[in-house]
Amino acid sequence: MTGALWQLLSPPSRFDRPGARAVGAAGVRVRFDDGVEALCATSGLWNVNIGYGNEAVADGVHRALRDASYLTLFRYSHPWAVEAASTLAQLCGAETFGRVLFSTSGSAANDAMMKIVRQYWALRGQPARRVVVGLRDSYHGLTYGASALSGEELGQELYLVDRRFVRHVSCADAGELRRLLAGAGRQIAAVVVEPVLGTGAVEVPDAFLTELAALRDEHGFLIVADEVATGFGRTGSWFASQTWPFVPDVMVVSKGLTNGTCAGSAVVVSHQVAAAFDEADAVLAHGETNAGTPPTCAAITATVAEMRRLDVVTRAAALGRRLAAGLADLVADHPAAVGTGGRGCFRILRLAWPDGETFGPQDVAAAIETIRRAGAVVHPGPGGIQLVPPLVYTDDDLDELLDAVRRGLTTLWAGRAGAAGAQAARPVPAAAVAR
Repeated sequence: MTGALWQLLSPPSRFDRPGARAVGAAGVRVRFDDGVEALCATSGLWNVNIGYGNEAVADGVHRALRDASYLTLFRYSHPWAVEAASTLAQLCGAETFGRVLFSTSGSAANDAMMKIVRQYWALRGQPARRVVVGLRDSYHGLTYGASALSGEELGQELYLVDRRFVRHVSCADAGELRRLLAGAGRQIAAVVVEPVLGTGAVEVPDAFLTELAALRDEHGFLIVADEVATGFGRTGSWFASQTWPFVPDVMVVSKGLTNGTCAGSAVVVSHQVAAAFDEADAVLAHGETNAGTPPTCAAITATVAEMRRLDVVTRAAALGRRLAAGLADLVADHPAAVGTGGRGCFRILRLAWPDGETFGPQDVAAAIETIRRAGAVVHPGPGGIQLVPPLVYTDDDLDELLDAVRRGLTTLWAGRAGAAGAQAARPVPAAAVAR
């Protein structure tokens, strides 16, 4: 281990490797300390939808830094936050949504969301509604509350995460949810749905969503759309839930919100939810020191304006269709590629070896490195790689990405075949035959 930095989600043995040390980024490319310049196909962890170094966003942040470098939202407001909140409410749908709570990350926003939905029911005279339901294999973050809500293994037992008031159900069909509601419907505060389940890039089926709407009508719980990964054009519309057959009561947004320039997220609640707090003049016991500062709010306003100017959502829809077609071609003609999943510009390419064995974590890590050396940065997923490109890719950029993925996988495949051949050709020791 070198230096004082604790890298996130890496073992100490992999800290500070030159190939994992980014030294700069511009447009849709990232430069590494080992000399590799690669096309970004992670959008900087889903954040940088309109490219690194966007001048309009940088200028907005710069002006706010000069005019009001820091102003708090603890018992105060400021014009940058008022404008950004209005922008978000309009974007989500002002006919439904009327209040915006700023936060600093998707994880923290999900923590705040769970406070809001539980307090909402207490204010409505139903304090027993404390259970929040998430989906299996979902990802909502790594803070204590968000980790409890996440439906995949994230060390919750190791870290003593309290999950007593959280349940998880499958979205393959609504059977589990229906059975849970039959026994505990009056205890359910909200059902939280990622339109595309984070780590595995699994799209929630339409049939589940249709049944979810009917169950909400029957049992009265709130529906929360966690749009942290899918919002801001990622799946071909401003928000993935805007294509649902119903409107959620609460939305959680982050990542593309500031184009990655500032730590920002938000919980956007319906007029109905806001009214419960207004009528009781109730205080929500939540606050974050750096939530909704002027630079962050300026970044939000500038990012939305720049996305509109560049017509990014329309471009992203077309890019998503081309990406899906390109990955289908890879599955058809590359032996390592065995399937795809996801929606829009949020995709996974599933990988396997000649014997049908799905890629394990070490195999995925090796694939990411060979693809990086071939010219593209991709993200790990279960049994494959995720491709989450910036939404301003050109056709040439996408062709370059698919070519880098193909060449990287071919290099990895050839290395595996060579190792297997060397092993087969190695003489068998006499002692081994005697066993």
